[in-house]
Amino acid sequence: MHKSTLTGAALGLIVLMDSISQAEPADDGCIVVCGSHGGSSSGEIALARQLLCVVFNDAGVGKDQAGLASLDLLQAHGRAAAAVAHTSARIGDARDSWQNGVLSHVNAAAAALGARPGQLLRGWLAGAGDASQRPR
Repeated sequence: MHKSTLTGAALGLIVLMDSISQAEPADDGCIVVCGSHGGSSSGEIALARQLLCVVFNDAGVGKDQAGLASLDLLQAHGRAAAAVAHTSARIGDARDSWQNGVLSHVNAAAAALGARPGQLLRGWLAGAGDASQRPR
């Protein structure tokens, strides 16, 4: 599974990881873009870390919006979270989310950081898209 760090982002250090299960203490304080669905299990994993923000894949949203449950879970703890549309990025592929992802859903904490549905993920987090990638 892929994991890398981006530098030069407007909001802070960005860590790309194909699965939120790759989050570790060194990622605390970072923005994590993962390829995981935004279901409750993913939110619980993200909640165990002190992430500035986490971006999931909406995985088609699902029955009763199960693919977005983590956004509400994280909001209840004052944590920023968003999801990219499954039609814009492959599920399980953080690099595709970074390169092509379009925000489909954001919680209030992410909105306070400037996130808006319909916005390119890369444009929101990196400003002019000037972040450079280095393996981690």
